[in-house]
Amino acid sequence: MDLCLVSRETKEGGRIIVEVDGKVAKIRNLKVDGRPDGFGDSREKVVAFGFDYCYWSVNPEDPQYASQDVVFQDLGTEVLSGAAKGYNICLFAYGQTGSGKTYTMLGTPVSVGLTPRICEGLFLREDDCAPLPSSCRIKVSFLEIYNERVRDLLKQSDQKKAYTLRVREHPEMGPYVQGLSQHVVTNYKQVIQLLEEGIANRITAATHVHEASSRSHAIFTIYYTQAVLENNLPLEIASKINLVDLAGSERADPSYCKDRLTEGANINKSLVTLGIVISTLAQNSQVFSSCQSLSSSASDGGDSGVPSSPSGTSSGRGPSQRQSYIPYRDSVLTWLLKDSLGGNSRTIMVATVSPAHTSYSETMSTLRYASNAKNIINKPRVNEVRPSSEVLVWYSLHQVLLSFSLFITNWEPDTYSPIYMPWRLCYLSDLLLKGRDFSNISVYQNHLERL
Repeated sequence: MDLCLVSRETKEGGRIIVEVDGKVAKIRNLKVDGRPDGFGDSREKVVAFGFDYCYWSVNPEDPQYASQDVVFQDLGTEVLSGAAKGYNICLFAYGQTGSGKTYTMLGTPVSVGLTPRICEGLFLREDDCAPLPSSCRIKVSFLEIYNERVRDLLKQSDQKKAYTLRVREHPEMGPYVQGLSQHVVTNYKQVIQLLEEGIANRITAATHVHEASSRSHAIFTIYYTQAVLENNLPLEIASKINLVDLAGSERADPSYCKDRLTEGANINKSLVTLGIVISTLAQNSQVFSSCQSLSSSASDGGDSGVPSSPSGTSSGRGPSQRQSYIPYRDSVLTWLLKDSLGGNSRTIMVATVSPAHTSYSETMSTLRYASNAKNIINKPRVNEVRPSSEVLVWYSLHQVLLSFSLFITNWEPDTYSPIYMPWRLCYLSDLLLKGRDFSNISVYQNHLERL
């Protein structure tokens, strides 16, 4: 969780109602001025929320102040570590307009945010791993979701046809954007150029809360692929890093024009759907955990003499709870983040809030969402692409051919030459060319070992 007080709130005399105590954020509900005596509960209420990290970013001169580098050391390094191991990673900032989401994710030229630092870390890690028998390939894409439509921020197109990209879903790879451009990058400078190009194309507008408010959700994706050798065999490890800057939620202002009202309605729709998905996933995770606890208790107390009902539920209890439906497809945002929310991904949520008393309701809502998100159980796995048996045979034969070529090049008449080597090479080549069955790969490996 990250706290930030903007200049507008300072000028308006905003009183700080949030404090950070280690990994706990506490928010006070101040007595509303002018409330009649005896109307409801006029006492100050303090609600505490526990998180993995809490950052105080209100006053740079405060000893508790957390700089961008501190946030990166805690969160950014975790993203890099997971990506290097082959996990999908998602890091997204959630909070009200003007609370510091874009500043946290992208930063400024003076104070660089998480996204540029993570990109720089990937290339530094690649340089550090250069002596190892591995090679890396990095591609990036940048899209925005505006009024529930997807636009490629890195592709010049006709304005009328800018939002024609469609979201599809692959049975194994999950949701993706059809036609989204992917750009191969070989150094940090190229990434920053693409990032700046996408930011310049992103839609912003002035609102009563923020002078340059992001009116769209932006997803910067890094495709990080490593080719390594494991037991002298080729192996590909692929990870996808989603860095998401969400548009901020805010109340509609009657003075807004039609476009601003439409934008706000679609932003709030997607954020409400995101909240519903987070809450439903949290409830399902709790149900799953409780069912596991009941199963372990039943197995431990199997001889306790307590009979079980024929339907599989214990006597005296109702039917087992079913997991609720998760409405991923109710918005484009949640559909694209399907894997990141409860799927094959390690996910980090940065909740940005304002500590001013004028933002009490929005701050409480953000903290509750973040608290719910903590209960979600994802199922991340290492994304390994292992070659098929046929590819393994081809690879082994290729290695032998290289060795034999070297042997012929350096062969001298007085040196012993195994005349059976060419015969075995021809035999294996004949089998490969005829498309034989490679299910029993040990037969071919045996021939290769005897070469």
